Amino acid sequence: MKTKLGVNIDHVATLRQARRASFPDPLDAAAVALSSGADFIVVHLRKDQRHIRLQDIANLCKLFPNKMHIECSMGEFAEKAMLKYKPHSVCIVPELPGEVTTTGGLQFTPAVQKRVQELIKKFHKKHILVSLFVNPDAADLRVAARLGADIVELCTRAYSEAKTHPAAQKRLQELALAALLAQELGLEVHAGHGLNYHNVLAVADIGGIRCMNIGFAIMARSLFTGLPSAVEEMKNLL
Repeated sequence: MKTKLGVNIDHVATLRQARRASFPDPLDAAAVALSSGADFIVVHLRKDQRHIRLQDIANLCKLFPNKMHIECSMGEFAEKAMLKYKPHSVCIVPELPGEVTTTGGLQFTPAVQKRVQELIKKFHKKHILVSLFVNPDAADLRVAARLGADIVELCTRAYSEAKTHPAAQKRLQELALAALLAQELGLEVHAGHGLNYHNVLAVADIGGIRCMNIGFAIMARSLFTGLPSAVEEMKNLL
């Protein structure tokens, strides 16, 4: 089974917001990415709406209802938006004030577990699949399964930031073991964070990973090759 590709288009909105303009429109980017081989469109709706805005979510979910995978926090703002616009799937991620990007998987404190389980039940009632962004840790995977998640997205940050080949191989082994355990627990497995054209193949070769979610590398490549070529090249690697 070929690995699917989720293309994160947040940075299209980042460029738009840099000038508070009406373009480039993430809707256009989504259409181009999907026509170029992307299987899903990924966006992160942050509470501060610093790139993707609520109106973007409304537009994207209306035009691509079966292709939208939305990352969001556990907050009430995100909850209301997801229940209103009903994307295909939602990935619950930790969200820290001032962070440049998501820094790691969910930390499953008792309070977080209670809130996540509450959200999973609400989203399931609207027929929204729920993914949890987790570190490749056995205990976290077991919690995700117990809470009722459909999917886990393994955080590949440690792998993508490894400084030596042995360190990268160690992180790959962790990801492989996590993917195996997740499948045994009945969870669909995705992966993402810091993946690019040079390091994605080794992760894609791990058995059982159904989808890779990649954004920054594709958008950076698209500046020089165009978005269709950048998406096609990544899809071909998978």
